[in-house]
Amino acid sequence: MERTDILPVGSAVGGGGGGAASYGLTRGDIRRTFHNRIIGPDRGGGANRGDHELNPGMLPLTELRAASVLVPLVDRAEGFSILLTQRTAHLSRHAGQIAFPGGRVDEGDADEVATALRETEEEIGLSRSHIEPIGRLDRYITRTGFTVTPVVALVEPPFTLTVDPNEVSEAFEVPLDFILDPANRQKDSYDFQGVTRYFYVFRYGERNIWGATAGMLVNLAEIFAA
Repeated sequence: MERTDILPVGSAVGGGGGGAASYGLTRGDIRRTFHNRIIGPDRGGGANRGDHELNPGMLPLTELRAASVLVPLVDRAEGFSILLTQRTAHLSRHAGQIAFPGGRVDEGDADEVATALRETEEEIGLSRSHIEPIGRLDRYITRTGFTVTPVVALVEPPFTLTVDPNEVSEAFEVPLDFILDPANRQKDSYDFQGVTRYFYVFRYGERNIWGATAGMLVNLAEIFAA
């Protein structure tokens, strides 16, 4: 499944983001924001974010495994956007959910950046020649037993995406301004095994961005607001 570019910024199904604040960020602003958030094995004891933040006592179900995702900030003429994927409905884990491109660290990966770049190329065909890693978010611990390093990168268009239909049903973009606007950040809940669980959600048009992806986006917004 091949697409040249993707949904225009602000045109997610059903619209969304109308009236959101304009932050007017430049490449220089973004690079400065992540200047001290170095990618590497020594993370300086940085905070671990995760599903437990809104649900104290909700610990991972298994031993933690390392994973990495790419947080792609696409430099569009109308403003930066965030490239996301929707997982296919047949997957055994997180079917149909919205996610960053990424996955489990392989033995052959040199570091978290290598994992994020490899997984991004495999899932959506975005060539690493368009990607400039510039820093990271806080590690994110998931209930399903992953410690995820989100690698923040600038992405230079134009590019062509080739989506792997076994993993991804669609790739789309959400304006960065929409994510940074606190008015678009919500909390929701569901009942799981008799216990109420809470999570962040961004409702962009008909899309619900929630769970770990929303948690990482909240972290992104907090870093820009600091």
